[in-house]
Amino acid sequence: MDSTLNFLQEMIQLYSIALLGFLVRKFGIFNENTNHVLTQLILYITLPALILYSLNMPFSYHLMKDFLWLIAMSSYALLLSIFLAIWMRNRSQLNENQKSVYEGLIIFGNQGYIGFAVIFAIFGEQGIVYLTMYNIVLFILIWTYGIYLFSRSKATINWSKVFLNPGTFSTLVGLIILFLPISWPSGVANTLESLGKMTVPLSMILIGSLIADVKYNDFPLLLKNKYIWKAALSKLLIVPLLLLPFAFLSVPLPLLTIAVLVAGMPSAPTISIYAQEYNGDTLFASIGVIVSSLLCVITIPFLYFILSL
Repeated sequence: MDSTLNFLQEMIQLYSIALLGFLVRKFGIFNENTNHVLTQLILYITLPALILYSLNMPFSYHLMKDFLWLIAMSSYALLLSIFLAIWMRNRSQLNENQKSVYEGLIIFGNQGYIGFAVIFAIFGEQGIVYLTMYNIVLFILIWTYGIYLFSRSKATINWSKVFLNPGTFSTLVGLIILFLPISWPSGVANTLESLGKMTVPLSMILIGSLIADVKYNDFPLLLKNKYIWKAALSKLLIVPLLLLPFAFLSVPLPLLTIAVLVAGMPSAPTISIYAQEYNGDTLFASIGVIVSSLLCVITIPFLYFILSL
């Protein structure tokens, strides 16, 4: 019960921040250039700082077996979600600037903020260590394949943006820090923590601001878009349930629980940021993130119930 209440409180906080972004845009406190500034701030400063801070933790080799299980389940879930997203994209009748968003909504989840909140509520600090390990594959993929999704329609792909960007660089540096017996000096770690923790509120403010640009008459049309609901259903239920066969491979239950719940997190706000940065459909992306974030209040407890069986 306590974990459910904590989760609901986290969701209310998220929606409140998004509502703030909506209001400041509607009342003209934000202008039309603000969304671009927020996007650049998140992509190039706060999100890399969050990655560097998350991977700044002690790694002991007695955790290696658990680490390998978590990497295997994360890779499996992301690989299946990629194939599922490609199949669903090819069967869709969406515009070209919506198809990449559609794939991104299915593949990439909000495994950082909401994931940390849910796992910490259930497993405490040890759960955060395992979650960080599980998220390593996502960190790498969302900064490479995620950018590729939004840039592949261009005549020539700028591969330097795909592989040489702050996210990829910060992930590689973070992995070095993780596996070597070193850590950031306390001053640097505190700075990274302060910057990194700004990512989620700034992302939600950006989503609220993007939604504020939607005309009121367009909201019903967007919510009637079946592809938004298909993406949410795939992300929240189909992908995490595909991990259940690991229950027959003697995976420790806490690790399986973390993998399934985190795989069922709502779509990542980063998709809205990429859409804004690479000329995707930002409204389609923002509505998709909000819808999946609302539905996860129901689906995450359901997944937890399935695991308890």
